[in-house]
Amino acid sequence: MLEPFKNHILYNLSFLNNARLLIAISGGVDSVVLTHLCYQLGLDISLAHCNFNLRGKESDGDEEFVVQLADNLDIEAFTESFNTEGYASENKMSIQMAARELRYYWFDELAQQLGFDYILTAHHADDNLETFLINFSRGTGLDGLTGIPEVNNKFVRALLPFSRENVIDYAKANNLIWRVDSSNASTKYLRNKLRHEVIPILKEINPSLLQSYQSTINNLGDATDIVEDHLELFFEDAVESIEDNKMTFNVSEFKKQNNPRAYLFETFKDYGFTEWNDALNLLDAQSGKYILSSTHRLIKHQDSLLLSEIVPGELIEITITDSNQEVETPFGILSFSEVDEIQNNSITAIYVDKALLKFPLLIRQWKVGDVFFPFGMKGKKKVSKYFKDEKLSLLDKESTLLLCSEDNIVWVVNRRADNRFRVTEETEEIIKVELK
Repeated sequence: MLEPFKNHILYNLSFLNNARLLIAISGGVDSVVLTHLCYQLGLDISLAHCNFNLRGKESDGDEEFVVQLADNLDIEAFTESFNTEGYASENKMSIQMAARELRYYWFDELAQQLGFDYILTAHHADDNLETFLINFSRGTGLDGLTGIPEVNNKFVRALLPFSRENVIDYAKANNLIWRVDSSNASTKYLRNKLRHEVIPILKEINPSLLQSYQSTINNLGDATDIVEDHLELFFEDAVESIEDNKMTFNVSEFKKQNNPRAYLFETFKDYGFTEWNDALNLLDAQSGKYILSSTHRLIKHQDSLLLSEIVPGELIEITITDSNQEVETPFGILSFSEVDEIQNNSITAIYVDKALLKFPLLIRQWKVGDVFFPFGMKGKKKVSKYFKDEKLSLLDKESTLLLCSEDNIVWVVNRRADNRFRVTEETEEIIKVELK
């Protein structure tokens, strides 16, 4: 296996030869073989081991083994101990997901702090097949069926072309010692059930299963390239704007496709959405209707779809005294300055009669029942009705603040001043209020 591995690095991963490499090592046969292969090729390697404290003395034994292996090879080793169960409970996730999240965060942190160019993991062809079957059994798109990427940013899976059998044969032929994780024998986890019960049957049916699977992966990869090329052209027409807090998509571009549901899936699959019939219904829904994922919200607004990240609700109430010249808000700096006359009006500034203001002023979000007297109009108007007339989206409404004097609205910030505080001929002192 050493010679094929050497050729694989030479022809496909040559960038590893002159890089600082961090090997993610559990102590199991896969990562031990990866370590020895890289060591034999003279690559610049260090080891990183996570102790998840899930198997008592066995976990501690794995850590001791990795430290000893590094000492034997005269290479550097880093170890980290995690309270995995506590992290899983705190973040309401499975133990497996918690362990995955913890180790990848730590590997990435090590690489950034200590200047490692790449992080090597010991995934091989059988792992790739297992991942394919897991995604297939749960339901997925093309991306979920194209396998584990060999290179993904800093992470490199250098053993992907090799089978578990190749790895074990190399370990035995070279008298390598490795640790056995007892939890890998349990079939309560889906991956282990596939590994021990399903894949052996598939290999019995087709002894060339891994080769057939690799051919399938290559074909799916080619299909994915075609889809991505087409989607790039679609996005050029469908994406209306990209801002800090939202993306806007043209509904008509989805509706003109033969299969709008498929385009919705490809556009929004990375944002946690799963109910694609609901997304399809959104195309013909009235403004204000929306669907939620765990992280994002997709809103129908007139002829557009607005995508925004869900931010935990935060009550905004900022008090302003008469001594404040500038106040920081979530949307910019609100400044107060005395001026001699009204200058150029703009949407970001208003001029008010200082004598009519009752300090302290208050900046807050709008609420149902709010009423103001729009500048330039006679009479009052509900803020909600003003929003509707202005055709504001749900996101625009949520990001609009009110400047208030006692219970009276002075300014629907960046939108409309209140007529009651306007400057008149009787005004002696003028205050300019501006959002910068």
